[in-house]
Amino acid sequence: MSRTLIIIGLLLVVAGVFWPWLGKLPLGQLPGDIVIRRENLTLYFPITTMLLISLVLSFVLWWFHR
Repeated sequence: MSRTLIIIGLLLVVAGVFWPWLGKLPLGQLPGDIVIRRENLTLYFPITTMLLISLVLSFVLWWFHR
């Protein structure tokens, strides 16, 4: 359990270091992400982005626990 927490912490540190470059990825602007814009309202549903992130995190967690 402690090994897993250390690895997750290190991954968060690495993500923090690379955040300026990660922010330039087109996540949130993928085909399938729904944006509804009106005068005083913007609704944003990142369906494709959520599915992609879920798939990647599921694979990473599976890989750590096998």
